[in-house]
Amino acid sequence: MSLDNDFVRAQFPAFRASSLDGQAFFENAGGSYMCQQVITRLERYVTERKVQPYYPFAASKKAGEEMDEARQRIAACLGIETGELSFGPSTTQNTYVLAQAFRQMLNKGDAIIVTNQDHEANTGPWRRLADEGIEVREWKVDPQSGSLALEDLHALLDEKVKLVCFPHCSNVVAEINPVAEIVKTAHAVGAVTCVDGVSFAPHGWPNVSKLGADIYLFSSYKTWGPHQGIMVVRKELAFKLPNQAHFFNGEVAYKRLTPAGPDHASVAVSAGMVDYFEALHGHHFKNSTTPAQMCEDLHGLFAQYEADLLQPFLDYIRGKNGLRLIGPDQASKRAATVSILCQEPSLNISTKLAERGIMAGHGHYYGMRVLEAMGLDPTHGVLRISMSHYTSKAEVNQAIEALDQVL
Repeated sequence: MSLDNDFVRAQFPAFRASSLDGQAFFENAGGSYMCQQVITRLERYVTERKVQPYYPFAASKKAGEEMDEARQRIAACLGIETGELSFGPSTTQNTYVLAQAFRQMLNKGDAIIVTNQDHEANTGPWRRLADEGIEVREWKVDPQSGSLALEDLHALLDEKVKLVCFPHCSNVVAEINPVAEIVKTAHAVGAVTCVDGVSFAPHGWPNVSKLGADIYLFSSYKTWGPHQGIMVVRKELAFKLPNQAHFFNGEVAYKRLTPAGPDHASVAVSAGMVDYFEALHGHHFKNSTTPAQMCEDLHGLFAQYEADLLQPFLDYIRGKNGLRLIGPDQASKRAATVSILCQEPSLNISTKLAERGIMAGHGHYYGMRVLEAMGLDPTHGVLRISMSHYTSKAEVNQAIEALDQVL
């Protein structure tokens, strides 16, 4: 089975927009194009349902039904109970709320573990707990590879550790970490796990139950949907953590960690991401299955397609003088997000690429700590070329040709 890239691209209006004609989009790690299924729902919602939901009049009732539909269908895709899924304005904000809840639950002398491989969203809010007397231990990357070693985690773990926070994969290093193994290791000492899946989920939604994670976070605006954060908190933990919402919402698991009401439209139209998955699965597999299995099927399809795109690009970067590839040089070990240290500041390179129709990122991408740990200057930054399953082989060739001209 191989991915039908033409069918995929037909689901995204951006590829038919005249204003984007001839330009190849390679900053998918910062935010993806939105699929037609989400756009269709968004237009309908803001036109016909843009009222306070859950009242008995028709527009309000339909608004609430669409919000419930989104939560139910996304939860099923992730292999969790509906009540374990929360929506918030962003993953950063969701993590901040979680940190406030843990601040109330932890005691002085307790310890947590964070990494310096993470996006700042899954390290900064947790590090602030040190102000409350919580010991913060840092799981450090290897300064050459940027990798996290399991033996280093073992050295940090003991009965004082109550929480371990780490990324499924870094938005700079992009190496895929062994989540299930890390979770099992943390659970062995009684610690809770918080996994930042923001950089992994765009390459295929995971089955959170199979991973065993207690908390799993990602952002729907990076998975072809609206701008919001999606947060999984397993039910037992959700009720153990102090309520962060209005007191009268304290008995509802998915409301306990949402202090303010979410963007109703963004919640409702998120069901369009599942519509998109169903269209892809139906086109490629021709058989019905459970939502969680559907996502596993698609993840395999995406992974193979992206690896085929990625490996020639990695080989090109590795063989180019004056460039340093950040993270593994094998596509099977990483997500399709490639950070490159160039001799010139990354802003200069991305500007020159933009003149040649290549939309790429520059800077530190809120991963300042990992760059500094690897001896790199965040102000110089790294060029980032990030692909998605809708990226075409022609676009990758266009990027290589443009890099040849620029470098």
